[in-house]
Amino acid sequence: MANAKEVRLYGMTRSGYCLMVHHALRLKGVPYDYVEEDLKNKSQELLRLNPVHKKVPVLVVDGRPVAESLVILQYIDELWGSLAPRLLPEDPHRRAKVRFWADFVYQKVVPLTYVIPKAEGDSKAAAVAEFRAQLVAMEAGVGEELWVDGAGPFINGDAPGLLDLLVGSCHTGIKFLEGVADVQLLDKEETPLLCSIMEAFLQLDVVKETTDFLQQHNPLSKLREAPLALLLLPSLAEPPRDRGFQPPEPPPLSSAEGCRIADADQEGVSLANQDLFCNHF
Repeated sequence: MANAKEVRLYGMTRSGYCLMVHHALRLKGVPYDYVEEDLKNKSQELLRLNPVHKKVPVLVVDGRPVAESLVILQYIDELWGSLAPRLLPEDPHRRAKVRFWADFVYQKVVPLTYVIPKAEGDSKAAAVAEFRAQLVAMEAGVGEELWVDGAGPFINGDAPGLLDLLVGSCHTGIKFLEGVADVQLLDKEETPLLCSIMEAFLQLDVVKETTDFLQQHNPLSKLREAPLALLLLPSLAEPPRDRGFQPPEPPPLSSAEGCRIADADQEGVSLANQDLFCNHF
Protein backbone atom coordinates (compact mmCIF):
# COMPACT_ATOMS: atom_id res chain seq x y z
CA MET A 1 0.00 0.00 0.00
CA ALA A 2 3.00 2.31 0.20
CA ASN A 3 2.62 2.50 -3.57
CA ALA A 4 -1.01 3.58 -3.39
CA LYS A 5 -2.30 4.75 -6.75
CA GLU A 6 -4.81 7.29 -5.48
CA VAL A 7 -4.72 9.31 -2.27
CA ARG A 8 -7.37 11.95 -1.70
CA LEU A 9 -8.12 14.12 1.33
CA TYR A 10 -11.57 15.57 1.89
CA GLY A 11 -11.33 18.52 4.24
CA MET A 12 -11.91 22.17 5.02
CA THR A 13 -9.18 24.79 4.92
CA ARG A 14 -10.35 26.35 8.18
CA SER A 15 -10.15 23.09 10.09
CA GLY A 16 -7.10 22.61 12.27
CA TYR A 17 -7.84 18.89 12.39
CA CYS A 18 -7.60 18.69 8.62
CA LEU A 19 -4.42 20.75 8.79
CA MET A 20 -2.81 18.03 10.89
CA VAL A 21 -3.53 15.49 8.14
CA HIS A 22 -2.08 17.81 5.49
CA HIS A 23 1.06 18.11 7.59
CA ALA A 24 1.37 14.35 8.07
CA LEU A 25 1.02 13.58 4.37
CA ARG A 26 3.51 16.26 3.39
CA LEU A 27 6.00 15.26 6.06
CA LYS A 28 5.90 11.74 4.62
CA GLY A 29 6.17 13.05 1.06
CA VAL A 30 2.93 11.36 0.01
CA PRO A 31 1.34 12.93 -3.11
CA TYR A 32 -2.40 13.47 -2.71
CA ASP A 33 -5.39 15.26 -4.17
CA TYR A 34 -7.40 17.63 -2.03
CA VAL A 35 -11.16 18.18 -2.11
CA GLU A 36 -12.52 21.22 -0.26
CA GLU A 37 -15.85 20.48 1.42
CA ASP A 38 -18.58 22.96 2.28
CA LEU A 39 -19.98 21.45 5.45
CA LYS A 40 -23.06 23.60 5.34
CA ASN A 41 -23.80 21.96 2.00
CA LYS A 42 -22.20 18.54 2.30
CA SER A 43 -21.45 16.70 -0.90
CA GLN A 44 -22.98 13.31 -1.60
CA GLU A 45 -19.47 11.96 -1.90
CA LEU A 46 -18.63 13.01 1.66
CA LEU A 47 -21.86 11.49 2.96
CA ARG A 48 -21.01 8.25 1.19
CA LEU A 49 -17.44 8.15 2.47
CA ASN A 50 -18.28 9.05 6.07
CA PRO A 51 -21.89 7.97 6.60
CA VAL A 52 -21.57 7.78 10.40
CA HIS A 53 -20.33 11.29 11.29
CA LYS A 54 -20.66 12.95 7.87
CA LYS A 55 -17.73 15.26 8.56
CA VAL A 56 -14.09 15.90 7.72
CA PRO A 57 -11.30 15.01 7.47
CA VAL A 58 -11.70 11.85 5.44
CA LEU A 59 -8.65 10.28 3.83
CA VAL A 60 -9.34 7.95 0.90
CA VAL A 61 -6.58 5.61 -0.23
CA ASP A 62 -7.34 3.57 -3.35
CA GLY A 63 -11.06 3.97 -2.70
CA ARG A 64 -10.97 3.00 0.98
CA PRO A 65 -11.97 5.82 3.38
CA VAL A 66 -10.69 6.48 6.90
CA ALA A 67 -12.21 9.16 9.16
CA GLU A 68 -11.21 10.98 12.39
CA SER A 69 -7.95 12.91 12.44
CA LEU A 70 -6.16 11.03 15.21
CA VAL A 71 -7.05 7.72 13.55
CA ILE A 72 -5.96 9.05 10.17
CA LEU A 73 -2.59 10.25 11.46
CA GLN A 74 -1.76 6.82 12.86
CA TYR A 75 -3.07 5.15 9.70
CA ILE A 76 -0.74 7.30 7.59
CA ASP A 77 2.22 6.32 9.73
CA GLU A 78 1.39 2.63 9.54
CA LEU A 79 0.56 2.61 5.84
CA TRP A 80 3.68 4.51 4.83
CA GLY A 81 5.87 3.09 7.56
CA SER A 82 8.86 2.89 5.24
CA LEU A 83 8.78 6.65 4.71
CA ALA A 84 10.46 9.02 7.13
CA PRO A 85 9.70 10.46 9.52
CA ARG A 86 7.95 7.84 11.61
CA LEU A 87 5.23 9.58 13.58
CA LEU A 88 5.07 6.91 16.27
CA PRO A 89 8.04 5.32 18.04
CA GLU A 90 9.00 1.70 17.47
CA ASP A 91 9.23 0.95 21.19
CA PRO A 92 5.77 -0.20 22.42
CA HIS A 93 5.98 1.59 25.78
CA ARG A 94 7.13 4.87 24.28
CA ARG A 95 4.47 4.54 21.58
CA ALA A 96 1.81 4.07 24.27
CA LYS A 97 3.02 7.21 26.05
CA VAL A 98 2.80 9.23 22.83
CA ARG A 99 -0.76 8.01 22.32
CA PHE A 100 -1.63 8.88 25.91
CA TRP A 101 -0.51 12.49 25.54
CA ALA A 102 -2.12 12.80 22.13
CA ASP A 103 -5.40 11.73 23.71
CA PHE A 104 -4.75 14.21 26.53
CA VAL A 105 -4.71 17.04 23.99
CA TYR A 106 -8.10 15.99 22.64
CA GLN A 107 -9.75 15.36 26.01
CA LYS A 108 -8.23 17.90 28.39
CA VAL A 109 -6.98 20.83 26.33
CA VAL A 110 -9.54 20.98 23.55
CA PRO A 111 -12.73 21.30 25.65
CA LEU A 112 -11.43 24.45 27.33
CA THR A 113 -11.13 26.20 23.98
CA TYR A 114 -14.92 26.06 23.78
CA VAL A 115 -15.16 28.02 27.00
CA ILE A 116 -12.55 30.76 26.78
CA PRO A 117 -13.90 32.90 23.89
CA LYS A 118 -17.42 33.08 25.33
CA ALA A 119 -16.63 33.33 29.03
CA GLU A 120 -16.46 36.65 30.84
CA GLY A 121 -14.93 37.99 34.02
CA ASP A 122 -14.05 35.41 36.65
CA SER A 123 -15.30 32.57 34.45
CA LYS A 124 -12.90 33.53 31.68
CA ALA A 125 -10.01 33.89 34.12
CA ALA A 126 -10.76 30.44 35.54
CA ALA A 127 -10.95 28.88 32.08
CA VAL A 128 -7.65 30.45 31.04
CA ALA A 129 -6.00 29.31 34.27
CA GLU A 130 -7.25 25.77 33.71
CA PHE A 131 -6.06 25.78 30.09
CA ARG A 132 -2.59 26.85 31.17
CA ALA A 133 -2.61 24.31 33.99
CA GLN A 134 -3.32 21.53 31.51
CA LEU A 135 -0.41 22.68 29.34
CA VAL A 136 1.83 22.72 32.41
CA ALA A 137 0.73 19.17 33.23
CA MET A 138 1.49 18.09 29.68
CA GLU A 139 4.85 19.88 29.79
CA ALA A 140 5.82 17.98 32.93
CA GLY A 141 4.59 14.63 31.67
CA VAL A 142 6.16 14.87 28.24
CA GLY A 143 9.38 16.19 29.72
CA GLU A 144 9.64 13.31 32.17
CA GLU A 145 8.38 10.47 29.98
CA LEU A 146 9.36 11.30 26.41
CA TRP A 147 11.85 14.14 26.10
CA VAL A 148 15.49 13.22 25.47
CA ASP A 149 17.98 16.06 25.92
CA GLY A 150 20.16 16.60 22.87
CA ALA A 151 18.11 14.30 20.63
CA GLY A 152 16.71 17.16 18.55
CA PRO A 153 14.18 19.98 18.63
CA PHE A 154 11.22 17.61 18.76
CA ILE A 155 9.85 14.96 21.08
CA ASN A 156 10.46 12.60 18.18
CA GLY A 157 14.08 13.75 17.80
CA ASP A 158 15.37 15.52 14.71
CA ALA A 159 12.06 15.17 12.84
CA PRO A 160 8.53 15.77 14.17
CA GLY A 161 6.40 12.90 15.37
CA LEU A 162 2.72 12.61 16.23
CA LEU A 163 2.83 14.75 19.38
CA ASP A 164 5.03 17.38 17.73
CA LEU A 165 2.55 17.56 14.88
CA LEU A 166 -0.43 18.00 17.20
CA VAL A 167 1.25 20.65 19.33
CA GLY A 168 2.86 22.52 16.45
CA SER A 169 -0.28 22.63 14.33
CA CYS A 170 -2.14 24.60 17.00
CA HIS A 171 0.39 27.37 17.68
CA THR A 172 -0.81 30.15 15.41
CA GLY A 173 -4.45 29.42 16.16
CA ILE A 174 -3.81 29.65 19.88
CA LYS A 175 -2.07 32.99 19.38
CA PHE A 176 -5.06 34.17 17.35
CA LEU A 177 -7.40 33.04 20.12
CA GLU A 178 -5.29 34.99 22.61
CA GLY A 179 -5.84 38.14 20.59
CA VAL A 180 -9.56 37.66 20.10
CA ALA A 181 -10.26 36.75 23.72
CA ASP A 182 -7.64 39.19 25.10
CA VAL A 183 -5.95 36.52 27.21
CA GLN A 184 -2.55 34.86 27.49
CA LEU A 185 -2.61 31.11 26.89
CA LEU A 186 1.04 30.40 26.11
CA ASP A 187 3.83 31.30 28.51
CA LYS A 188 7.42 30.36 27.70
CA GLU A 189 8.32 30.41 31.37
CA GLU A 190 5.56 27.94 32.25
CA THR A 191 5.90 25.66 29.24
CA PRO A 192 9.30 26.24 27.61
CA LEU A 193 9.40 22.75 26.11
CA LEU A 194 6.02 22.94 24.38
CA CYS A 195 6.72 26.47 23.14
CA SER A 196 10.08 25.43 21.70
CA ILE A 197 8.44 22.51 19.90
CA MET A 198 5.83 24.85 18.41
CA GLU A 199 8.48 27.28 17.21
CA ALA A 200 10.61 24.53 15.66
CA PHE A 201 7.58 23.03 13.93
CA LEU A 202 6.56 26.33 12.36
CA GLN A 203 10.02 26.68 10.82
CA LEU A 204 9.66 23.49 8.77
CA ASP A 205 9.40 24.04 5.02
CA VAL A 206 6.48 21.62 4.70
CA VAL A 207 4.53 23.61 7.28
CA LYS A 208 5.07 26.86 5.41
CA GLU A 209 4.15 25.15 2.12
CA THR A 210 0.98 23.73 3.65
CA THR A 211 -0.07 27.12 4.98
CA ASP A 212 0.39 28.68 1.54
CA PHE A 213 -1.52 25.82 -0.09
CA LEU A 214 -4.47 26.15 2.26
CA GLN A 215 -4.58 29.91 1.95
CA GLN A 216 -4.91 29.48 -1.82
CA HIS A 217 -7.79 27.04 -1.32
CA ASN A 218 -9.53 29.03 1.41
CA PRO A 219 -12.93 29.97 -0.05
CA LEU A 220 -13.01 33.13 2.08
CA SER A 221 -9.51 34.35 1.29
CA LYS A 222 -10.71 36.82 -1.32
CA LEU A 223 -13.10 38.34 1.19
CA ARG A 224 -10.27 38.93 3.65
CA GLU A 225 -12.61 37.68 6.35
CA ALA A 226 -10.66 34.60 7.39
CA PRO A 227 -7.38 35.26 9.20
CA LEU A 228 -4.65 32.79 8.37
CA ALA A 229 -4.67 31.70 11.99
CA LEU A 230 -8.08 30.14 11.45
CA LEU A 231 -6.30 27.40 9.58
CA LEU A 232 -4.29 26.40 12.60
CA LEU A 233 -6.69 25.95 15.49
CA PRO A 234 -9.22 23.12 15.35
CA SER A 235 -11.50 24.89 17.79
CA LEU A 236 -12.30 27.77 15.46
CA ALA A 237 -15.21 25.99 13.87
CA GLU A 238 -18.42 24.37 14.96
CA PRO A 239 -18.17 21.29 17.16
CA PRO A 240 -17.94 17.70 16.00
CA ARG A 241 -20.79 15.29 15.67
CA ASP A 242 -23.69 17.12 17.21
CA ARG A 243 -24.78 20.55 16.03
CA GLY A 244 -26.72 20.84 19.28
CA PHE A 245 -23.59 20.38 21.40
CA GLN A 246 -23.30 22.82 24.27
CA PRO A 247 -19.79 23.75 25.42
CA PRO A 248 -18.92 22.70 28.95
CA GLU A 249 -19.29 25.24 31.71
CA PRO A 250 -16.10 27.01 32.74
CA PRO A 251 -13.88 25.23 35.27
CA PRO A 252 -13.70 23.53 37.76
CA LEU A 253 -12.14 20.91 35.56
CA SER A 254 -14.75 18.31 36.44
CA SER A 255 -17.15 20.20 34.17
CA ALA A 256 -14.97 19.33 31.18
CA GLU A 257 -14.14 15.77 32.13
CA GLY A 258 -15.79 13.20 29.95
CA CYS A 259 -16.15 15.67 27.10
CA ARG A 260 -14.58 13.56 24.39
CA ILE A 261 -14.11 15.73 21.35
CA ALA A 262 -14.21 13.30 18.50
CA ASP A 263 -12.21 15.00 15.88
CA ALA A 264 -11.98 17.22 12.97
CA ASP A 265 -15.47 16.76 12.29
CA GLN A 266 -15.70 20.46 11.66
CA GLU A 267 -18.67 22.46 10.55
CA GLY A 268 -18.34 25.78 8.78
CA VAL A 269 -17.58 29.10 10.44
CA SER A 270 -20.35 31.67 10.22
CA LEU A 271 -18.20 34.73 9.65
CA ALA A 272 -20.98 36.68 8.01
CA ASN A 273 -22.96 36.56 11.25
CA GLN A 274 -19.84 37.31 13.30
CA ASP A 275 -20.52 33.99 15.01
CA LEU A 276 -16.91 32.89 14.90
CA PHE A 277 -16.79 31.61 18.43
CA CYS A 278 -20.29 30.21 18.85
CA ASN A 279 -18.71 26.76 18.97
CA HIS A 280 -15.16 25.51 19.03
CA PHE A 281 -12.70 22.72 18.23
